Amino acid sequence: MAHNGSGDSSSSHVEPNIYEIDPSRTARQIYALGDVEKDISRLLSLAASSISLLTLPQTDGPDDNLSQGDERSEQFVLEVSEYFERLDAIQIAIRSSLAHIRQSRIAPSAIDAPPPGFVPSVTGADIPPPTNPGDGNLSNSTTESCGLQEERIERDAWRGALDALTRIRDQRSKEFKENEDMADATAFTG
Repeated sequence: MAHNGSGDSSSSHVEPNIYEIDPSRTARQIYALGDVEKDISRLLSLAASSISLLTLPQTDGPDDNLSQGDERSEQFVLEVSEYFERLDAIQIAIRSSLAHIRQSRIAPSAIDAPPPGFVPSVTGADIPPPTNPGDGNLSNSTTESCGLQEERIERDAWRGALDALTRIRDQRSKEFKENEDMADATAFTG
């Protein structure tokens, strides 16, 4: 089975072994899916090249670099063989990834695709819109549907607001005490 096979001359660097990437099984599965993505692009390239080899030689362009005669048939057989080997490797990799997901008992909701038109925020976490758009009470509607990151952001925002208000209060009481001490000093000297 040619997974990143010898027919692929476009990769000049040596790919690391999947077990050298990360000791966790999940990381290895993610790396394997990255290889699947590369194999799919190679698969499409092989399909295009195979179709080109099936065309009549007189329709070839001057820069197509396609074989002629019996070499053309042999090249077609080689490319179709590699195509099916890659297709088999892709199938095995996807099936093993699905088996890993089933074994890990990952909730299906964790791997659902986002809704169509979803654009992630720049910060990485947004507070979702209120469940009742006409409802002015945002705190009750958002806290019921917030995730952990959103809750942390909201907590940090409230802590920041509390710290600012505490500093203002302390500054005002300090100023009030200074004014009071000043008033006492002028009354005592006067």
